[in-house]
Amino acid sequence: MKTVYHNADTRGYADHGWLKSYHSFSFANYYNPERMNFGVLRVLNDDQVASGMGFGKHPHRDMEIISIPLEGDLEHQDSMGTSAVIRKGEIQVMSAGTGVQHSEFNRNKDQLVKFLQIWVIPNKMNVAPRYDKISIRENEKLNGFQQILSPNPDDEGVWIHQDAWFYLAKFEKGNSNEYHLNRPENGVYVFVLKGSVKIGDQVLETRDGYGIWEVESFTLEATEDAEILLMEVPMQLPQ
Repeated sequence: MKTVYHNADTRGYADHGWLKSYHSFSFANYYNPERMNFGVLRVLNDDQVASGMGFGKHPHRDMEIISIPLEGDLEHQDSMGTSAVIRKGEIQVMSAGTGVQHSEFNRNKDQLVKFLQIWVIPNKMNVAPRYDKISIRENEKLNGFQQILSPNPDDEGVWIHQDAWFYLAKFEKGNSNEYHLNRPENGVYVFVLKGSVKIGDQVLETRDGYGIWEVESFTLEATEDAEILLMEVPMQLPQ
């Protein structure tokens, strides 16, 4: 088993006034050659957007872009004609493919928007751009792993062009569960949204990240009530 630990305080940070963003991996003006990615997981940004502000229309291509709201209402518009609002309890995915432009704004006048922006390098390039979002409220599994993303359009959650699986987990203090990888060549990046958990001898606090690979399974134990995002991704970058 191989591991890498990223303390929350070691993340990159940008304060643009209207936007405060923590970067688990190199992004924009934050560059760390040892923190470029975890396998095909390229970006994990922990963003906070001021009321009425947001990201103006900008382009992407050949990237799977996942947004998970944590607080507030995030308004999405794109060049495919999509106009949608996503809230906590939902997940949004956009396959940029051959090219797409989109914008993201906080539509609230008196509340911050907090959300995770995640980029995954796809296993197929030049695909037709695509947008989707789903509600994940109804399928919450206490002290278990709730699948919210996979490579399979007919499976639970949204899907992307990559052999990746994402899970949300809510654990009560003292509870534990074993996570089994879907593919042996994958790794898992564990990101603690709230609380404290333990994997082996490693204790993870709020906003800590922990990458695990070359393992078939591992046990996650909550040392406090906790919410966790697990991102299982291929460790080999596409050729």
